[in-house]
Amino acid sequence: MDANLVVTPFRQRLQGRAQLYALIRAFFAERNVLEVETPILSAAGNTDPNIESFTAPFSGHIDAGARERWLRTSPEHPLKRLLANGVGDCYELGRVFRNGEAGERHNPEFTMLEWYRVGWSHRQLMEETITLVESALAMVGRRAEVLIEGYRQFFIDELLLDPLHAEIDELRAPLAEYNIEPSGLTRDDWLDLLITHKLQPAFPHDRITVIHDFPASQAALARVRPGDPPMAERFELYLGPYELANGYQELNDPSEQRARFQGDNARRRERGLREMPIDEHLLAVLGNMPDCAGVALGIERLLMCLARTDKIGDVLAFPFSRA
Repeated sequence: MDANLVVTPFRQRLQGRAQLYALIRAFFAERNVLEVETPILSAAGNTDPNIESFTAPFSGHIDAGARERWLRTSPEHPLKRLLANGVGDCYELGRVFRNGEAGERHNPEFTMLEWYRVGWSHRQLMEETITLVESALAMVGRRAEVLIEGYRQFFIDELLLDPLHAEIDELRAPLAEYNIEPSGLTRDDWLDLLITHKLQPAFPHDRITVIHDFPASQAALARVRPGDPPMAERFELYLGPYELANGYQELNDPSEQRARFQGDNARRRERGLREMPIDEHLLAVLGNMPDCAGVALGIERLLMCLARTDKIGDVLAFPFSRA
């Protein structure tokens, strides 16, 4: 390093991100996981009713494709198309966009790390995700204890509630102090609120908490394991009170996936939101995707934890308000 270079807090911020990127790339190179790059603009949008996408018009020749394009909210769909084409274990580290998500802890443009392991279970991927986060903590001289708990047991242990069988009024009771307007809220909404308002804020800062095997109604893009009750094979990983990663045993049934996309759009209609174009490119090849597990991890959230800050602007070169 140039001896005359003054290392300002701003430069330290940039260096911290660069060091994390180098660590991530070395981590996956050692494990023979291929780094890939996929489109940021897509003809399909994210149907999730809890996520809003940015749209961009295309002014070129109509033969080039759809006039309306969507900025990706994650690289999930194109990565799955690569898996279906035989690419094997792969990851992408890149920018994603979510409309309306701006504040102290959110930026509409942020960085996501997403990777897939062919032939792995979500439990195996859960362990690898823990190892990656532990490696990032070691980079700044820190360690964390690890707690791994099933979703149902976690609710029983912490709130004395069975999330699969409790009545909605029982789920609402611990949230009474927040005066939440109940109109339109489903059982899963109340369960999510219990996590974000009652459980998550109490997680110790130097603990990695992993919750796995969710109610089938919260499957998202995960497989559902038959049983009594059936469970969605997915996990969420937290570092302290921050949710860092969301992983799945990936669904590769195109008929079921189409039904879930359509269900999302039905909920969007109910909420007065625009229906989103379904990703037909993904559905056309999803049946060829090998059994695999995948996970997405928010880079800014991890950087915030490493820097011990609650403000996302502290880990960005330029936050949205100054972009």
